[in-house]
Amino acid sequence: MPHTPGERSPIETPPAPPSEEPRGCLFALSQPPLMLFLAFVGTLLFVTAVHDLYRW
Repeated sequence: MPHTPGERSPIETPPAPPSEEPRGCLFALSQPPLMLFLAFVGTLLFVTAVHDLYRW
């Protein structure tokens, strides 16, 4: 399909930059409430494991 000299073909058109950077899985882990919750659960698991190791 012919086009005029000033017109750009669809192949030559650069893609539009994304309006917002896509967020991945690590974005959710960077949230402070989630990290506090995971630290709390991890602490509970650690305490129960140590209790099982050293109980009589």
